[in-house]
Amino acid sequence: MDCDKCGADAVLHAAYSGLHLCEDHLCQSVEKRVRRRVREDNLLPDDATAGDPETWVVGLSGGKDSVVLTQILAETFGRDPRVELVALSVHEGIDGYRDESLAACRELTADLGVAHEVVSYDEEFDVRMDEVVEEDPHDMSACAYCGVFRRDVLSRYAADLGADKLLTGHNLDDEAETALMNFLEGDIRKLSQQFDASLGPFEGADAERTREGGEEFVPRAKPLRDVPEREVALYARVRDLPAHITECPHAEEAYRGEIQQLLYDLEERHPGTRHSIMAGYEELAALAAGEYDASDGDGDLGECAECGSPTAREVCRKCGLLDALT
Repeated sequence: MDCDKCGADAVLHAAYSGLHLCEDHLCQSVEKRVRRRVREDNLLPDDATAGDPETWVVGLSGGKDSVVLTQILAETFGRDPRVELVALSVHEGIDGYRDESLAACRELTADLGVAHEVVSYDEEFDVRMDEVVEEDPHDMSACAYCGVFRRDVLSRYAADLGADKLLTGHNLDDEAETALMNFLEGDIRKLSQQFDASLGPFEGADAERTREGGEEFVPRAKPLRDVPEREVALYARVRDLPAHITECPHAEEAYRGEIQQLLYDLEERHPGTRHSIMAGYEELAALAAGEYDASDGDGDLGECAECGSPTAREVCRKCGLLDALT
């Protein structure tokens, strides 16, 4: 099949748009959508001056999504005086697996000239995920523990690094899966909390920062959220990027796996399903956010009694899990 743009050999048929794209036009398409998302979410500051740029911390795991995001941001904004990029990687303490992906992170950031910071669960919490999986005091999946610890580390270190924004590599499939899971679980408050830079313009980030409990909250954005996972993977392969593709040995998110398969099947039969889910979810999240913001203080967060992090509980989820592990 030929590329619809230039007639060269196509490497992708995007059923949702009907387009056949060659390697060059695939890459241009992915990069264009990332730039458009940055623009539509108003991520770039209007008034930053040379010598005083915004700091964007990018969560870099070494997987295809975060590697592609870092590559595109560095090539697009690496010389922009308004932005300074810093990559932040987390070592969870999974023997073999994370060491290999961190090697990919170091190779990428060295090639791009991007500052790179690494933090570990061992240093931060005195735990390693291999040990957490063995103990498992709450009888939960490894992903449930790891997600809580990772969010905490990314948020705190982004703040320590002086981040104005924290960018993560969630793609369209990731976001559509999360949207469908939140809706099926019927958690409207959780749905309302999704209306941030990842689902709407970046105006209101200051309000989000205050609502979440003070200066340590760094607003988040997901510039890859319009790009399907398959196209991210193809981009990484075509550009020969040092992405670590191997799945985590502790991954066992059974429910998300079911949702993922459901979306695959729906997208196969009805191309564009993921885009439609996100378009509707964005509107619902905005309505829910408005409802909870207008409530009588129900959504206000206090500080964790143990670590001071913003939380609706007396002790935050992270500290509760760590207490159970000690």
